[in-house]
Amino acid sequence: QVRLVESGGGLVQAGGSLRLSCASSGLNFKIAPMDWYRQPPGKQREFVATISSSGRANYTDSVKGRFTISRDNAWTRVYLQMNNLKPEDTAVYHCSGVRGGTRFWGQGTQVTVSS
Repeated sequence: QVRLVESGGGLVQAGGSLRLSCASSGLNFKIAPMDWYRQPPGKQREFVATISSSGRANYTDSVKGRFTISRDNAWTRVYLQMNNLKPEDTAVYHCSGVRGGTRFWGQGTQVTVSS
């Protein structure tokens, strides 16, 4: 079965950094893209970043230049390095991937950025 488990969230002051990790199992990880989404309080879930099986990345405009997505295919893990954090980055961050036409989500990790 598919399992996605995020870690690394926490409370940080504006301008600080965090590195999120996602441990995965049950996906065709080596050939599939992996994604990060986030859900700010009171708002809908939104796309943050994606990385292809070969390591090509794309980001939503609001995080470009500040966030970096990466992956470790040997250990089926995906990461999100978050620098220069802003209060508007406060959200529950979810790792996500697709298998067999179904999108799967981790439980999420809370990131809170104080002003």
